[in-house]
Amino acid sequence: MILPHHLKIGDTIGIIASASPPDMKKLHKAILFFKQMGLRVKLGKHIEKVHGYLAGTDAERLADFHDMVADPTINAIFFARGGYGTGRIANDIDYDLIKQNPKIIWGYSDITYLHTAIRQATGLVTFHGPMPASDVADQEFDTLTASMFQQLFQPTKLTYTEEVAPLNVLVPGETAGSLVGGNLSLIASTLGTPFEIDTKAKILLLEDVGEVPYSVDSMLNQLKMAGKFDAAAGVVVGDFAEAEPKKDKPSLTLEQVFQDYLGQLNCPVMSGFKIGHCFPHFAVPLGVNAVLSTSDKTLTIDPGVK
Repeated sequence: MILPHHLKIGDTIGIIASASPPDMKKLHKAILFFKQMGLRVKLGKHIEKVHGYLAGTDAERLADFHDMVADPTINAIFFARGGYGTGRIANDIDYDLIKQNPKIIWGYSDITYLHTAIRQATGLVTFHGPMPASDVADQEFDTLTASMFQQLFQPTKLTYTEEVAPLNVLVPGETAGSLVGGNLSLIASTLGTPFEIDTKAKILLLEDVGEVPYSVDSMLNQLKMAGKFDAAAGVVVGDFAEAEPKKDKPSLTLEQVFQDYLGQLNCPVMSGFKIGHCFPHFAVPLGVNAVLSTSDKTLTIDPGVK
């Protein structure tokens, strides 16, 4: 495990787009937030590019990422937004370059693909957290979500409790292990590739957006058939936004789907975490040790920086 160095006032963060094109007006609004935190901001040279549903060609998006990793003046890399496209560049990333220049890497949703690939190739701890153009600039961006960025300025142990939001115990117990995962659809898409997620003895985080119950069912079934739940030490179910079934068709509820796949596991499982496409958005480091306790209804996570 490699912990990136913490940020200091005056440090520079780089913002790039590895997936879909960001709304530049929203991005510039978000830049003000980071400047108020005492940070400088540098944008990727291709961040305004649009190539269909992608933020530039694969080569352009990859170049921006490599440039930020190699640039000694950049202390952290933030992804402007998610969408689609990050997995397209995963196979061409220079993972040795990342290992030689470990720094904070922050994003979620489509960035889940990179979280998994980078952690398993280099051991670097990365962060699942709100992104500039899609979250920081949102009118619902709240104080708790904003406060999550403070964990980057000093080593901070995080404890998620029901003070954030109510939690539901699917399988009781207590467990410890590295926290891994993120967006369910991206995790499922790694199966059968060189970047297939390793869940052995790990606490698996799952969240998603815009996926109706039958779609979530399909992806959970895929993870089950691949043995990912049997290997896990625990499961943390984050937010599943915009998951309502179509009104004109019969459907299981999302809770029933979770019960079918996760309620019978031989490891602790808890749902209701405000981690994902939601506000507040509780940002977490991935790759560090965490403790999940259903009796206390807590998730305690070790610091993600040194």
